[in-house]
Amino acid sequence: QVQLVESGGGLVHSGGSLRLSCAASGFTFSSYTMSWYRQAPGQERELVAATSADGTTDYADSVKGRFTIFRDNAKNTIYLQMNSLKPEDAAVYYCAARQGLGRRRYWGQGTQVAVSS
Repeated sequence: QVQLVESGGGLVHSGGSLRLSCAASGFTFSSYTMSWYRQAPGQERELVAATSADGTTDYADSVKGRFTIFRDNAKNTIYLQMNSLKPEDAAVYYCAARQGLGRRRYWGQGTQVAVSS
């Protein structure tokens, strides 16, 4: 079955960096759009970044220029490099996989990111 396992979260000072990883299994990774979402307490889950099967990437305006999503199809893993972190970036970050529009989206369990000011 589909499994998505995130890692790399933690506590970092404002201005610092973290790299999140999401190891995927149970599906044809290279043909899926892979995404990072985040959800802060009391807020809705929001898309942070996505990378499609053809390598196209997309970012939320709030993270453009600071975050980079990339995938390693040989390792069935996606990453989110987060630089210049701000307190408002604090949230639980979720990895998601979907084969295409209208298809089911699979979720990981999430990893907590905390940013101290």
